[in-house]
Amino acid sequence: MRFKKILVTGGAGFIGSNFIRLLLDPVRSSPAGRGLKVINLDKLTYSGNRDNLRSIEKDPRYTFVRGDICDRTVVNRIMKGCDLVVNFAAESHVDRSIQDPSQFILTNIVGTQVLLDAARKHKVKRFIQISTDEVYGSISRGYADEGALIKPNSPYAASKASADLLAKSYFVTFNMPVIITRSSNNFGPYQYPEKMIPLFITNALKDQKLPVYAEGLNVRDWIYVEDNCSALMFIASHGEPGEVYNVGGGNEFKNIELTRMILKNLKKSERLITYVQDRPGHDLRYALDSYKLYKLGWRHDGKSFRKKLEMTVEWYKENQEWWQKLRLKKEKFW
Repeated sequence: MRFKKILVTGGAGFIGSNFIRLLLDPVRSSPAGRGLKVINLDKLTYSGNRDNLRSIEKDPRYTFVRGDICDRTVVNRIMKGCDLVVNFAAESHVDRSIQDPSQFILTNIVGTQVLLDAARKHKVKRFIQISTDEVYGSISRGYADEGALIKPNSPYAASKASADLLAKSYFVTFNMPVIITRSSNNFGPYQYPEKMIPLFITNALKDQKLPVYAEGLNVRDWIYVEDNCSALMFIASHGEPGEVYNVGGGNEFKNIELTRMILKNLKKSERLITYVQDRPGHDLRYALDSYKLYKLGWRHDGKSFRKKLEMTVEWYKENQEWWQKLRLKKEKFW
């Protein structure tokens, strides 16, 4: 399936901005990308950053609209004529959701419902709801496939699970062409430096402590952001409405192992590691079974995790102006 006009919500954020750049890249996108129109709707909260898209902001195929996905008037106005909606817009930081769940409920659930209503009204061909592996809860052994029970353990994960159920109900009740994707932890360029990998890279570059929860034994699966974006494009074109697709990276590491890899890349001492009190409800392990996506025909680019981590470290080293401006806000997570 080919698309002519795509609405990307939350496109000034980390994954959304990488997705838009991939859509408009004449080399990496499909030939259809040359005639594509992309609208980016973003509220520009603390993690939304127009600097993420400076390289394409003058592209005639691209339009930025500052607005809230909870605003029905704005959403209905810009969704006219769109044949694909990709909903990245979300509050996504678990620690923030523990401190104040209210904004997560509003954006992640109510905002999704506003988008679904508009997409139904304007008869979009595909609606991609971006979700997370965290909806499955902690996986002690094995891997969660798309049929696994959802058992969210944080307000963030619960809000995303709720949005998934809402999206699925629109497929069943209204026959809306909704597809849900659940990816493992993303990493790569332009990630807001409150998340683990960019936080630890930027802290280490400044010879500041790297705060590791508890003993660092929590396990996460990591996927390079451009691989996730490639999978999303593939799913939009080839996926089946009503289905869920896991997008895993196949790169499981304990947090302490990953911390040491980052320090080794930067040639920094492990003395920068500091162990801090664990957060409430901290899931021990996330692990996705992505066989369904591979059976559909998608493959990542073949580069190793360690190579992509090295690429990420180099990007933060070479783009210090980008993240230094954000750190000047002195968020308490640092």
